[in-house]
Amino acid sequence: EHLNKFRFNLEEVESATRCFSESNLLGKTNFSAVYKGVLKDRSIVAIRSINVTSCKSEEAEFVKGLYLLTSLRHENLVRLRGFCFSRGRGECFLIYDFASKGNLSKYLDLEDGSEPVLDWSTRISIINGTAKGVEYLHKSEANKPPIVHRNISVEKVLIDQQFNPLIADSGLHKIFADDIVYSTLKVSAAMGYLAPEYIMTGRFTEKTDVFAFGVIILQILSGKLLLTSSMRSGAENSKFEDFVDKNLRGEFSESMAAKLGKIALNCTNEEPNDRPSMETIIKELNDYSVSS
Repeated sequence: EHLNKFRFNLEEVESATRCFSESNLLGKTNFSAVYKGVLKDRSIVAIRSINVTSCKSEEAEFVKGLYLLTSLRHENLVRLRGFCFSRGRGECFLIYDFASKGNLSKYLDLEDGSEPVLDWSTRISIINGTAKGVEYLHKSEANKPPIVHRNISVEKVLIDQQFNPLIADSGLHKIFADDIVYSTLKVSAAMGYLAPEYIMTGRFTEKTDVFAFGVIILQILSGKLLLTSSMRSGAENSKFEDFVDKNLRGEFSESMAAKLGKIALNCTNEEPNDRPSMETIIKELNDYSVSS
């Protein structure tokens, strides 16, 4: 009953993507492709097509996962509009709101003087919004259990027209087959998002998400995708020239940068028990913005 409200038919998906036209293709991996689409009501969506062989083979598990995906609702998560299952094509489609400003990685590693440089207040609001989205996932609510995202990165933080951050792919591990979930983690490991204890234990917790969130704070502050030890020591000693993006041309709050640097270092502590919870992080961010 709940799922029927979210069900699209194949004809709607084909019409939205102009029959999966190459010109609508936004990106592709080994197991899925994402297309831009326009629905009948003229709203713009991103449609992810997933090969059935990449989904959980146990139907009850898959349906349970879909149920969870459709019940996630937060202003800092990409909204799932619906899904479509085509046995004929052997594909499952997930229909999401489209985020017009791309993902956060597009705003990192910019050449000196090139666009689009995010200003300081936009960076702060992206950090705040991302924190709120992750906190929502971790919380237990009436119709949703606590969820660990497992794969937070700048590629998974999408930016909408108003520059609000939207976390993508939340809960996807609940419908993907295990081997697909693991293959997506290789990239995270290479980029430094995976907490050291995951590499030891193979287990995800809220604290592994907190680690990845800390990495993202440093990436947003520095404007760089790859973090270096000098950035970390810069954050530790408030040496702003070492960890604050030079493209800001000095237009940032030193006290806020120092505070965020400390939060990022706490989040990326080697010891999971010494990392703060998302709730604590949000409280710190709020306390700070009130006092500054």
